Amino acid sequence: MIRAIYPGTFDPITNGHIDIINRTANLFDEVIVAISANIKKEPFLNLEARLELANTIFKKNHNIKVKTFNGLLIDFAVNNKIKFIIRGLRAVSDFEYEFQLAGMNRNLDPNIETIFMPSSEKYANISSSLVKEVFLLGGDISSFVPKEVINKLKLQTVN
Repeated sequence: MIRAIYPGTFDPITNGHIDIINRTANLFDEVIVAISANIKKEPFLNLEARLELANTIFKKNHNIKVKTFNGLLIDFAVNNKIKFIIRGLRAVSDFEYEFQLAGMNRNLDPNIETIFMPSSEKYANISSSLVKEVFLLGGDISSFVPKEVINKLKLQTVN
């Protein structure tokens, strides 16, 4: 079984993330969406909410699994016997940072490969940060995220 991991904070998960995950699922036997508990980023949605959203979105995709992790991605990959890390690229500006991460991961474990996947053109300008900002300022985010995400964000702002 050839497995890949698509890591991120997914705060919130966007249509761009979903596109990359679905395209990756067409290439590998199994894709693990690895949601980072990275509290350094101070997520808007807690880990449980992000996990619940991803599980809901991918419940019909049998070769997509959702897990959470804390710590080094490379350790998570090794512990889950994953040989490929998928990283999405929206623009050239993403490449420099992603290239640094890939280099560090290669130094930590040279047996795990990073594969860069460009975003589909229609999602190239979507980021979780921008989605949150537009949402918090009262803008329409319905073309950027699934309805489940909008509902969860609305619940979060009520609480």
